Formats: sequence, structure tokens, C-alpha cells
Amino acid sequence: MPIFTPIFIYIEMIFVTGSTGLIGAHLLFELVKSGKKVVALKRGSSNIQQTLKIFSYYSTQPKNLFDKINWVDGDMLDYFRMQELIAGVDTVYHCAAIVSFDPRERKKMVSENVEGTANLVNASIENKVRKFCHVSSIAALGRTSNGVSITEETKWVPSKKNSGYSESKFFSETEVWRGIEEGIDAVIVNPSIVLGPGNWNQGSPKLFKAVYNGLNYYTKGITGYVYVKDVVQAMLTLTDDQHFPMCKNQRFLLNAENWSYQDMFNAIADALAVKKPGKYLSDFMLEVAWRVASVGRLFTNKPPFITKDAVSNSNAKHYFNGSKVKASIQGFEYRGISEIIKGIAEIFLAEAKNKGLK
Repeated sequence: MPIFTPIFIYIEMIFVTGSTGLIGAHLLFELVKSGKKVVALKRGSSNIQQTLKIFSYYSTQPKNLFDKINWVDGDMLDYFRMQELIAGVDTVYHCAAIVSFDPRERKKMVSENVEGTANLVNASIENKVRKFCHVSSIAALGRTSNGVSITEETKWVPSKKNSGYSESKFFSETEVWRGIEEGIDAVIVNPSIVLGPGNWNQGSPKLFKAVYNGLNYYTKGITGYVYVKDVVQAMLTLTDDQHFPMCKNQRFLLNAENWSYQDMFNAIADALAVKKPGKYLSDFMLEVAWRVASVGRLFTNKPPFITKDAVSNSNAKHYFNGSKVKASIQGFEYRGISEIIKGIAEIFLAEAKNKGLK
């Protein structure tokens, strides 16, 4: 009588935060497309249809892929809930963060971003998670002068000029470094401004909507840009079984090219076939604008349309060096920003035509 030996197939469990955001949604798409078992954290009030919309940009059957996600409700400020949800998880991708440049939300943003990350790190240590990938930001890196490129080694320096977002990302990243000291294996990515299609009212996609609706002003600052799919590819490759042993417990600055804001706005305008912004906003004009907006808030009790944090680097010139990841991953190349802008513009225009975006 033949003896049958049972075969056990190991299935890696992956946990993703920030699943309705630009990076998180694109990460989810790549994970479920490749057949991974994914648990996606969301708040009870989250709009998961935004993630489905992003899936529709890349698949003719987005709902089939979307339905493979195991959505779970939870608050990262609830440690015991995080401990419960991460039980049995192999890999954590932490993409969630509050982003705000409203001074009234600064304290809350810093507190919640840092505490949420600390809880996730602690729960991962407790549950012996094998791999932890933290999405930080160039905002957690220091700044240089005289055109010297910023790298992974450029140290963040406390300053009143730092935005609340910068503080929140720096101290959140500090929690990951602390977790590494306590035994977790992690990789940190620090993307520059991430370009991709998504919620046209938030983040970098909002640039396309603003230019489309007739943005009149530009500044002459310079900063870095990277395509969202390149960020996701870097995250997945850095955490695969081949690369993670060599790349763990390091940070990787992700940046394709450095562009001026003026050139970026002009390129978006060309791709959308609309008028380019034609009025330069000097530092003095920006200073006046945010102060006026701040005073106006006292009478309207509404968020100011422009804030000090939002414009603090509008005319500053910062250059970012994203070459380390290319040296660590054989064959990794960033896609050109010019072509990325054209591709995002095509998606925006198609959506604007069908839905009438305002």
C-alpha cells in the first residue's frame, strides 16, 4: 500500500498599512497581482474605493484583484489591536502617515505618526516578524548647501525651520532604528516627491489638477521626484529573499531626477495641453501670502489656503542622490520623469473627460 507524505506549502503573510494612499495602493496591486496573501489595514472611515480606482489604471479586471485583499479595520494607536493583527505575519510594509502642513494639526500629526509607528514596530518585535519595510521620506533627511547632494548619510538637524511633517517622519524613522536595535530586521526607504495617478485632491496628483485648473504661479526651488512604481519595485526587491539579507537595517533614498518647480509645472501643463504658470512667487511674496492666510483663518476658522510649512522650501534648491539602491539591486533603473508626467497626464485627462474633475 503506497504511503503518501503530506506536502505543506508555506504561504507568506504580508501586512500593509496606508493601503488607500498612493504608495500603499500601488504596492497592494503588485502584491496581489503576484499572488501574495495580503492583509491591508484601514480605518473604519477609509475610502477603499480609492484603491480600487488605482487598480483600474493597470488592469482590465481590477475587481478580481481587489477582492483578493483581506481588509481589516484598526487604529495604529491601539497597540493591542496591532499585536493581534500582526500575529502570524511574515512581512510588514508600513506606508501609513498623516500628511498635513496646517499648523493647527502639527502636534497631532507628529504624535500620531510617531506613536503609530512605535506600536507597529513593537507589535512586530513581539510577533517575530521576519521583515519590516518602513516608508520614510526625504523629509527625514538633513539638508545641504552650495548644491551638495543629499544622501542617506545626510543627518537631520533639529530646527524651527523644519516642518511638522519633517519632524514626524524623522521621529517615526527613529522608532524603526530603535526596533532594529531591539531585534527586528528592517529596511527603510526615503522617497522624494512621489509621482503617480491617484486621488487628484491630495499629494502629488493634486499638482496635475491644479495646473489643469489654471495654476498661475511658480517658484524656482529645486527638489527630487520619483515614480510611484519605482518606489514599489524598490520596496519589493529590497525585501525579497535574495536582497534582504544584504540590504536589511539600512536606509535607501529613492530619487530619479531633480527638477525645479517651474520646470515641473511647465511639463505638466504641456502634457495636459493647458497654459503654463506665468507669475513668479518670490520668498517675500510667499511670506506675505502665508501671513495673510493665517490672519484670515482667525475670521473664517477654516484651514488656511497656504501655510508657512507648505511654502518653506518653495524657492530652496535641494539635490538628492538616489544611486545607492541602484548599486544594491542589479538592473534597477529609475524611469524618466518626463515620460512619467506624460503617462499620469493621460490618466488624468481620461478621468477628467469621463467624470468632469473640478
